[in-house]
Amino acid sequence: MGLLEGLLGALAGQARSDSPAGGGLGGLRDLLAGGGGRSRGGADLITMLLPIVLAMMQNRGAAGGGGMGGLGGLLQQFQQAGLGQQADSWVGTGANAPISPDAVVDVFGRDRVAQIAAQAGVSEAEASTGLAALLPEFVNQLTPAGQMPANNEVDDALGDLQRSLGI
Repeated sequence: MGLLEGLLGALAGQARSDSPAGGGLGGLRDLLAGGGGRSRGGADLITMLLPIVLAMMQNRGAAGGGGMGGLGGLLQQFQQAGLGQQADSWVGTGANAPISPDAVVDVFGRDRVAQIAAQAGVSEAEASTGLAALLPEFVNQLTPAGQMPANNEVDDALGDLQRSLGI
């Protein structure tokens, strides 16, 4: 199954729900349903954030240069913020541990979240909420064998997804 099919399956609720506490796919389902009093529908929010997440995963440059350092750099940021166990669960073959919108702000910093929000045309709260729901499943889909893929495999999967979405 390709990255697009896996993400679409997760977003449609066809894959398993990993956490009864609102994490894993349950969080994505809630986001897509536009629940929780958010001002923007979840599908719209995911659509707005997806190109930014794609860029995060593709950018293997230094995180200090405005990028996230690719998939490995992104996971390293979670490790450094004390969220390594959660990030490891997204790569592993078991349940995906959830993260909170506040954890997203802790990892990326308020300025970077504000930049992401501005790029997506959403509020900072919407950006952090959307990323908290999207990142665990996105990383999970990029690491289906429970380990980090080679950079060219990530690039190929992300390129296929971008072409499929027309972005």
